[in-house]
Order: sequence, then C-alpha cells, then structure tokens
Amino acid sequence: MGKWNKSKLWNVASKALNNAIPPTLCPEYTGADGVTYVYRTLDFWTSGFFPGSLYLLLERQTLYPGFYDIPWRVNKKSPLPHKLQLQHLCQWWTANLHANAAKRDTHDLGFMIAPWAMKAWSLNRDPQAYNSLVLAAHSLASRFDERVQSLRSWDVCHTKRYSFTDPEKDFLVIIDNMLNLDLLFWVAKETGNAKFHDIAVAHARTTAKHHIRSDNSTVHVVNYDTDTGLPKSKFTHQGYSDESCWARGQAWGILGFMQTFEWTGEMEFLTTARSLADYFIRRLPDDGVPYWDFDAPVDSSCPRDTSAGMVAGCGMLLIYKALRGVDEDAAEFYLKSAVRILAGTMNGFMTPGDLRFEVGESDTVVPTYPDDLPEHERRQSGALRVTDSRLTQNGNGTSKNTPETIIDGATINNYEFATRRWANHGLVYADYYFMLMGNMLLELGLVSGTRLL
Repeated sequence: MGKWNKSKLWNVASKALNNAIPPTLCPEYTGADGVTYVYRTLDFWTSGFFPGSLYLLLERQTLYPGFYDIPWRVNKKSPLPHKLQLQHLCQWWTANLHANAAKRDTHDLGFMIAPWAMKAWSLNRDPQAYNSLVLAAHSLASRFDERVQSLRSWDVCHTKRYSFTDPEKDFLVIIDNMLNLDLLFWVAKETGNAKFHDIAVAHARTTAKHHIRSDNSTVHVVNYDTDTGLPKSKFTHQGYSDESCWARGQAWGILGFMQTFEWTGEMEFLTTARSLADYFIRRLPDDGVPYWDFDAPVDSSCPRDTSAGMVAGCGMLLIYKALRGVDEDAAEFYLKSAVRILAGTMNGFMTPGDLRFEVGESDTVVPTYPDDLPEHERRQSGALRVTDSRLTQNGNGTSKNTPETIIDGATINNYEFATRRWANHGLVYADYYFMLMGNMLLELGLVSGTRLL
C-alpha cells in the first residue's frame, strides 16, 4: 500500500502549487477517460477527502517513519518529499475549506471538515483547524430536531421519480449521516459541551430504530413527519430499489455505529455495528469486493463499489479493536473479513502505474568556494517531480497515462431514477478510506515492515 499512494496523491496535489491562491476546486471522481479527476467546487460534500488523504500521508510519515516504503525510500534516485513539503501541501489544499464550517444547509460537515482538520490538530496543533471543527459542530447541531430526535440530512431531494422541496413538510435523513456524528463527539470531548454528545447519541438511536430492517440490512432514506416526528416513508436515493440494500449505505452504518460505540462505550452500538457487518460479510461475492447494491441483479455489467468495501473495512477494523482481548475468535473473524475485502480490492481494482519521485539535475555547475570541490558536489539538484515508467504508446501514438486515483471500481450512484448515474470509476473517498485502512492497520500494530501480520 506504499509508493503508489504517496506519488499518486502528490502528483494530483502538486498541480495546485503554482496557483496564485489555494485550490477552490476539489477532485471527486475520474471521468470518461478513466484517468483524470473531475473536480467539484469547494462547498461540495466530498471536498474534505482529498486533503484528508494528504493528512493521512503526513500522519504515516510522522508516526511511522520506519515503515513507509522501506525498500523504496532508501533509493537515492527515488527520494521522498521532505515532511515540510507534504505539510505545506496539506495546508495549501485546506486553506479555503475552513469557510465550509459555517454552512448550516448541509449535514455533511463531518465529511467536509473532519478528515483533514482533526489530523491538522492532532499532528500540528493547528488552531485554525481546531476553531473550524468547533464551528462545524455548532453548524451541524443546528440541524437537530427535538421531535424527530435526529439531524436533518437534506433540505431538498430530487430524482426522476420523486421530488422533495419543502423542508417544512419533510424531514429527510440518510444512513450516511452516521459518519458526521464523529465530529460532534470530538468537539463535545474537546470543549466539554455535552449537548453535542447528546445530539449524536440521539441521532444514532433514531437511526438504529428506523433505518435498520429486521434482517439487519439498511434503508437509505427515511422521511419523517415534521409534526409527529415519526417516519412516513422509506426509500432509496442511490440503491437498486426501496427494498434493496445499498452497499455503501450498509458500510456507512457499520463505521458510523462503531465510531459511536468508541465514543460512548454503549454496547447497543457495538451490537448494531456487528449485525450490520455480519450482513455485509454474508453478502460479499467470492473476491470480497461488494457489488454496488447487494440485491441488484448480478451480470457482466453490474458495477462494484470499492468505496463501500473500504468504508466497511474500516468499520470492521474498529470492531476487531473493540473485541480484541475480549472475544478473540470474533475479533479474528472481523479482522480477516476486513483483510479479505482489502486484498480483493488491491488484487482486482488497484489502478496500474509505476509512479515514482525523481529529482532532475540542473544543466549547469554552479561556482563554489572553495573552488576545488568535485563537480558532482557543485551541481544543484533540480526540482522534485513525479515520473511514470509505465507510459506506453497506443496504436495512434498517444501516451496512455496512469489513473490519478489509487483504486477504481467505485460507484457514486447507479439508481435507475437518479438524475445522473456514475459507475465503475475512481473516487476520492474510495482512496481516502483505503488510506485510512492502512493507517488503522499501522495503529493497531498489524503491519510489520511492509507486510500485514
């Protein structure tokens, strides 16, 4: 999980270094060419994932310097960027994202702020990141409704089949929202504001009650009555059907309930997460990489969703962490399941390419004092750049470039009635959770050298 991660992320991130202002567009998914990122504006919900991946690299280089790419790092022809260069990229890519913390028209503050700001604080004690986390928690908490006992996810929602336009009549909550609770728990602990903790717990309990079916599959969207606070309809926005189990929704539930358990210690959340994980594992195909929806007809055109696998894998590692030393057999089951998903993803969906860092030498030797230094010591090294040894010539003579994402095979939305359908592409949060799994394995002591124990 090594050199491709750093060089691919660096290759995308460094393109913004020569701009006059920090980035205002953020990569989301690879387009029709299967290679190049398509970007979204900084106020889009996925804006936090790419800088989050950069911070995961910084965390890896800071906390686990002896691990990172050992055979590759010592090669003088393929050096690593200096830690300060990587830190600068992290700060450059987040400079314009702090403003998102004030948004009160979305539930996605946890996705937009937490992936990078929590690391900026834990690694660098960045006060601006801390302030943005606190502000984002206030913004998110403003969407809590006492009657529903939940945070509102969407104000409006449209497909070719239905349209919700009046927040006074409809209160839409999606399973994805479980991942935004981590922000509330974090700020509650940091500031002593118990209100945020209570809101997060209430939302989790409401989600467990109304989003989980009797067979432990999950509903994507629940629409609550704004007067009674009770559900009035349940449906999908990104899955195969209203009754099906959308794979990434199930994954959001696994990870979200495990994060909630880590903050609260309440066994009900661990039990819920395990039930969702057991369902996920039971429905996996032989190679361990989930199809986009567990109930979609499987044929040669049925897309996978590697992002669902990576999110679920992170949740399973947290289950392993919780059960380790308590129930070793169960802990081992969830660890092996997470590793199975990871191995299947790496074997079948790791994008090709052999990107590496290279230093270009200057064409001239500079004068020095004393002037009797050998010529190689009087040569200034050139710029650090990323090169691709795989560049090949196609039949028409054009070069085939390496994809900018680490993995592909992700699916944003393949719902039949979606206003737009995306499938089988690289995706910024598939890469983010892939990177997060790697860091979690390191944190749990499950990686030795460059091998998984």
